[in-house]
Amino acid sequence: MGLSKKEIRQKIRYRIRKKVSGTSERPRLAVFRSNKSIYCQLIDDVNAKTLMSASSNMKEISNESSKVDQAKAVGKLLGEKALAGNINQFVFDRGGFLYHGRVKALADGIREAGVQI
Repeated sequence: MGLSKKEIRQKIRYRIRKKVSGTSERPRLAVFRSNKSIYCQLIDDVNAKTLMSASSNMKEISNESSKVDQAKAVGKLLGEKALAGNINQFVFDRGGFLYHGRVKALADGIREAGVQI
């Protein structure tokens, strides 16, 4: 038997996490994409703290637009929050998801807000 989709994503996720780690100056941007929503958080792995987070379930994000548009809006919101918190660089952790579609839209939204990935 082959591996399930979930097991394949888990292997990719572990492979990414071996190389990617966040600090307080340059936190890790962790992304999780479910069928309905997209979630992201900035994590300082040195101190094991979540610095800030955003998701498509927040009030500021309208549910009437497409999921790709919602992901871009989540990226912009998190980018603005990060700039307000004096963070202007991230390490991107795509969480085993392909860099395409909603994950790419989220990263583009963050770049539009003026944060470097």
